Amino acid sequence: MTDDSTTATAHRILDRARTFAVVGASASPHRPSHGVIGTLLAHGYTVIPVTPNAEEVHGLRTYPDLASIPSDIEVDVVDIFRRSDKAGGHVDEAIEIGAKAVWMQLGVIDEGAARRATDAGLDVVMNRCPAIELGR
Repeated sequence: MTDDSTTATAHRILDRARTFAVVGASASPHRPSHGVIGTLLAHGYTVIPVTPNAEEVHGLRTYPDLASIPSDIEVDVVDIFRRSDKAGGHVDEAIEIGAKAVWMQLGVIDEGAARRATDAGLDVVMNRCPAIELGR
């Protein structure tokens, strides 16, 4: 993926998406995922925090994994705040729940998972942050 095509994909996702499931969400205001959730909320997105470690993040109910999100909630983007070696499993879950895109955060790179997602028809962004892209 070229940088220009990644930028175009990122902007397409941000323009079309309404609901982000944030995997690796944290209730700690000192964690990057907490700040990104706040930014997404401030820009009008619906956010579903996904973590087994808290009952609420930003006052929102959390789910322990993507499969626990009720099927009547349409997830547009799965935003992954996990180590690269854990990202692939979450990408596979995103495919399984019918998400339209996966977004792997800064430093999160899994080329094989990105190929699986692309082959399944999902848009993919790696090693970028939606909060930064929203600021551009």
